[in-house]
Amino acid sequence: MITFLTLLPLAGGLLVLVVGRSRVVARSLALLVALASLAIALAIWHGFNPAASGFQYEVLRNWAPSLGMSYHVGVDGLGVLMLVLSGMVVLMSLAASWKNEKHGSLYLALVLFLECGLFGTFTALNFVHWFIYWEVSLIPAFFLVRLYGGPNRNRASTQFFLYTMVGSIALLLAFLALYLATGTFDFVDLARLAQHGQLAAAFANLHWGLGPPAIGEALFWAAFLGFAVKTPVVPFHTWLPATYAEAPSETTMLLTGAMSKMGIYGFLRILLPIFPQEMQHALTPLLWLAVATIVLPAFAAWYQKDLKRTFAYSSVNHLGYCILGVCAAAKFTGADAALAQEKSAALTGVLLQIFSHALTAAALFWFLTLLERRAGSRGINDFGGLRKVVPVFSGLMGIAIFASLGLPGLNGFPGEFLIFKGSFPLVTWPTAISVLGLLMTAVFLLAVIQKVFSGPVNPRWQAMPDLTAAERLAFIPVIALMFLIGLYPQIITGMIHSTIAQWIATLTPGVTL
Repeated sequence: MITFLTLLPLAGGLLVLVVGRSRVVARSLALLVALASLAIALAIWHGFNPAASGFQYEVLRNWAPSLGMSYHVGVDGLGVLMLVLSGMVVLMSLAASWKNEKHGSLYLALVLFLECGLFGTFTALNFVHWFIYWEVSLIPAFFLVRLYGGPNRNRASTQFFLYTMVGSIALLLAFLALYLATGTFDFVDLARLAQHGQLAAAFANLHWGLGPPAIGEALFWAAFLGFAVKTPVVPFHTWLPATYAEAPSETTMLLTGAMSKMGIYGFLRILLPIFPQEMQHALTPLLWLAVATIVLPAFAAWYQKDLKRTFAYSSVNHLGYCILGVCAAAKFTGADAALAQEKSAALTGVLLQIFSHALTAAALFWFLTLLERRAGSRGINDFGGLRKVVPVFSGLMGIAIFASLGLPGLNGFPGEFLIFKGSFPLVTWPTAISVLGLLMTAVFLLAVIQKVFSGPVNPRWQAMPDLTAAERLAFIPVIALMFLIGLYPQIITGMIHSTIAQWIATLTPGVTL
């Protein structure tokens, strides 16, 4: 099922190019492929056994065993969550593009090719196989910005490509060194070696004239760079605001809702299980980076006058909470069962935050798509009083904004609460400073509500149409899911408990949750 799911959007994208002369047929076909992909992802979710540890739907076939290459795929709680997330965001993006006449068959095919890269990245368990999909996702994203973006799209897409390519090169070099040391590219094998203390001993095979600890730290920082750029972590985030602002809003939905999660996925799938000791040694600078990623973008978002740049910086800020939770879980705590429970809370919060932010951020940029299509503007100070003119639009976007703010009862709250609840006993001072990020998030999001929806009506928008029946129908499942996760987060936490327990057992040997 995983192989079929991964290849389905690739085949669908090629078919869209073939039938591209008919725009209606191309759009319908792309939407059908996205619906089928989400349906298969949900079927995998339904068939996933949350009580079982390890990977499920696993396939292992020799590819080039002499080079350590194999076709190894599978999903655990993290993987199945990312599959559903990717299918959901791609479907939302295509729905938002439905009335955009500029987005023809090539645009739709690129979106499906990107979905193929996402599915492959979140299921591959061998680095060579995984790295192919990691890079495949970059190419369509580059062209989506380059061909369909705003007036500064060339510079933004080039910056995006160069930043992510540098990160990819660092990742490639790190894993080539790991292969030379261990003879394997397999994530599961490398994690097992690290768990039993054999990976550090294998670094002696590299003969670099350095001790194994120094080699391990060098490889960790190289791998970290690749994921820090993609997430992005401050100060490697400077490509993001320009790229998000210049990309079509429908593409920005993909970048923030799915592609940014590839970086957090790398922290959880690769850095935490393969480099746990290195993360513990580098914990102080990592925590400073996490705090900077939470606090500084929140202040930057407050300063912006462009709605897309405001929500772009907000995206960096929200992903910073995930970095904080991962770093807190990496802290060495021995066999203290109470602190192991806090690690479990932090990591559970990280996975909830990944899913919730994808849903909320994609929805917010979808609303911006519709607003810009109606008004031809996205400046914060260009509007005012929209709740009187377009009350349904204002009400639904207001729900998404409050979800992003972390209002209890909506999907943003459980993840953020668990991250702070778990992180505070483990890394107290960074968690306390990070509360500034929560405060500033409330400040700039409430400022958006005040300036865009409240106050006197700007005469320019008196005739602005509200959401159509079709648009309201499209938003119903999105808004309903925000309330469902906010009120019943167990729909996700129940699926990931065994995966979290396995991670904690690796990080705190001798402790069972």
